[in-house]
Amino acid sequence: MDTPEINKFKRTKDIAFAIVLDLFLVVFTVLMLVDIQNRVKQGKYIGQDIESRNTITVSDTGEIYAKPDLAITTFSVLTEAKTVARALGENTAKMNKVIDSMKAEGIKTADLKTTNFSIYPRYDWLKETACDLYPCPPEGKRVLMGYEITQSLEVKIRDMEKIGDIIQKATDTGANEVGNLQFTIDNEDNLKKQARGQAIKKAREKARELASQLGVNLVKITNFNESFSTPRFYEYGYAMEKAMGGAAPEAPQIETGENKISVSVTITYEIN
Repeated sequence: MDTPEINKFKRTKDIAFAIVLDLFLVVFTVLMLVDIQNRVKQGKYIGQDIESRNTITVSDTGEIYAKPDLAITTFSVLTEAKTVARALGENTAKMNKVIDSMKAEGIKTADLKTTNFSIYPRYDWLKETACDLYPCPPEGKRVLMGYEITQSLEVKIRDMEKIGDIIQKATDTGANEVGNLQFTIDNEDNLKKQARGQAIKKAREKARELASQLGVNLVKITNFNESFSTPRFYEYGYAMEKAMGGAAPEAPQIETGENKISVSVTITYEIN
């Protein structure tokens, strides 16, 4: 049988539980109302991003021509011999002379890079017997004739007046292949900036003219795109002259021409 004190304790416990439950229900109700309100606000903006707008789009290109200040070329030494050791020894000796001659011409070590080194066996097909009839039977055997070693050196030439002399020096010291001569601009960021500014100015003028012809007003820019084209050779010339009468050949005459820096922009305007 419960005493009065126990009954009083139970009533107090029930009242406390009821208060906590009421508070929980109040908080839950408030949170639900806030969530519903937020969803209603979100619903007002659904589809706003895809709302159609009246726009016009214009494009134009800016071009800057500049003299290149960096020449890049490749010198190769190709050596053939009966054995790998002999071919390697001869090739290494020649390429080392080429590298030393480049440094003697003022080329920095950072501007010299080996881009290829390869060793290939050379085979020939020898017939064991003569053949007077056609077609001849596939008789014979493949015979190892020797080895071919190729080493290539990429050279960056920063003194544009010495291009011909450097090519001549490389061939004099052992390079028997010269190729991939190209002219570029070492730091083209400033030229790219100028070309971009030119393109934007032309595009803006085109947009104003178009808006005037259409009888509309330009409101604001809603989109912008830019593309940059790799510089190409412009009025490129390469001439090599050889001295006559058995004298030592002259250095090749190199004409660098100009490179074109091109930036294209596309601008979209909102109109009303």
